[in-house]
Amino acid sequence: MKTEREKRATRVTLYGAAINIILVIFKLIAGVLGQSAAMIADGIHSLSDLLTDAVVIIFMKLSSRPQDEDHDYGHGKYETLATAIIGMALFVVGLGICYGGVVKIWAALQGGQLGQPGWIALVAALLSIALKEWCFQFTMRTGRAIQSETVMANAWHHRSDALSSVGTAIGIGGAIALGPSWAVLDPIAAVIVSVLIVITAWKLMANALGELLEKSLPEAMEKDIEHSVTEDPRLSDIHHLRTRRIGSHIAIEMHVRLPGSLTLAEAHQIVSSAEKRLRERFGQGTFISIHMEPVKEKSLTPKTQTHPLTPLQGRGE
Repeated sequence: MKTEREKRATRVTLYGAAINIILVIFKLIAGVLGQSAAMIADGIHSLSDLLTDAVVIIFMKLSSRPQDEDHDYGHGKYETLATAIIGMALFVVGLGICYGGVVKIWAALQGGQLGQPGWIALVAALLSIALKEWCFQFTMRTGRAIQSETVMANAWHHRSDALSSVGTAIGIGGAIALGPSWAVLDPIAAVIVSVLIVITAWKLMANALGELLEKSLPEAMEKDIEHSVTEDPRLSDIHHLRTRRIGSHIAIEMHVRLPGSLTLAEAHQIVSSAEKRLRERFGQGTFISIHMEPVKEKSLTPKTQTHPLTPLQGRGE
């Protein structure tokens, strides 16, 4: 049975996929009829969106599976893997658009005549900007609401498509307004946008790779974890803190010290309360392991008692 989180992720992804299908068909037709290489490349970019939509749906289903004998920490890493795949797809598409644009620019510099794009290509670019920015907005809202890195990565894929169409519209519009001698604006715009796509892809891949390689949570989050635990003054000296992200959840391991005079039941209650605070702060799916240790004996001895005896005291007077 699907969780509410999975249902929302699937629903918003299907909405985006439906829009992508319409745009792919229209962009490719407009690119061919309008003789615009940039629009054809833009259409291929939208086609990559369709593929990543499929990746999101498949991997969200896998990541929502509960813990089992082979996966004590659940299947959250599938979601991280999906983010990496989306990033790689964006990276390849960006490089492809860049290469195609550079080839055309070089041909124009060598005296080659580039075809002037038609109005239908410009209409397709403007329509793509509006629809893909809309897709970005509602997909990002859902991704933040359900705390899904994969859905948010897919939202950025929509935004990258919108940016690609902005560059395409500028290039096509400039070529149409200024005449055939300025047709080179079409591939120039494509190259500029491809750089933005590659940068976005690199950030997505870097974040996903960090999670797959068990990168620790940011220092600010770890400080927040320590603060949440030590709200109870009986918990002190947090050490051996280890953190990592597992899909949309995080895992926390630490050692803490408690007064040795506490009973086992009292110590357990204090630590359980700390775990409750952490889950309220970072989500109910947070994995927490806290190892208890008694406060070191030397820390219980007041400093005033360690002073040496004065000569008067030493004589018993």
